[in-house]
Amino acid sequence: MTSRLAQACLGAIRWYQRRISANTPPHCRYYPTCSMYAHQAIDRYGALRGGLLAVLRLLRCRPWSRGGIDDVPQRYSVFYRFSWSKAHEEPRLTPLAND
Repeated sequence: MTSRLAQACLGAIRWYQRRISANTPPHCRYYPTCSMYAHQAIDRYGALRGGLLAVLRLLRCRPWSRGGIDDVPQRYSVFYRFSWSKAHEEPRLTPLAND
């Protein structure tokens, strides 16, 4: 059961995806896109925790980032993104279409 705040956030993300993102060329460096990441994070962790993960993802999305696969974490932790080690990464649960 999602809260009203989470439902409102998810509705705003869906509106953005349909009205704005659909009318612009794709240019996201990450998979899934930032809006899909935010949707998954808010759906999984609620408006506050998921929103914080979405904001941190947007802060990582900068011109000099390498991009790549960046799934929503299976366990909530804000600090896992500040580690320089790749040892914290969990394997993907679902394979990509190219695999």
